[in-house]
Amino acid sequence: MSDPGLENAYAYAALMRGNVGQQALRRFIRRSQLREIVPLADTTIYEMEQRNEFPRRILLASRVVVWDLTEVETWMDQRRRDSRAGTVKALGVPDVRKRKSRPVRRAR
Repeated sequence: MSDPGLENAYAYAALMRGNVGQQALRRFIRRSQLREIVPLADTTIYEMEQRNEFPRRILLASRVVVWDLTEVETWMDQRRRDSRAGTVKALGVPDVRKRKSRPVRRAR
């Protein structure tokens, strides 16, 4: 008969942490799970990774990438603190009159 406390994966993880001397189990998330946590487009995340502004992906296989959940949560907490402190500035609105395609019509 199994212990009812081990039915939950989080309870099992907590039990394992206790057995290995407080060493935290690392949890990795796939792209679909990352999208649920971080409301950014894939392209934006990729560009931020290239600029070292977002946790780097980990390549598990040739077509499988994951992110460390702890790193992503730490990044989100840091962004929240920076936003509240006012150190993250929103970019200004681009001047649409300088576009090369789809020029803006002049008012009559």
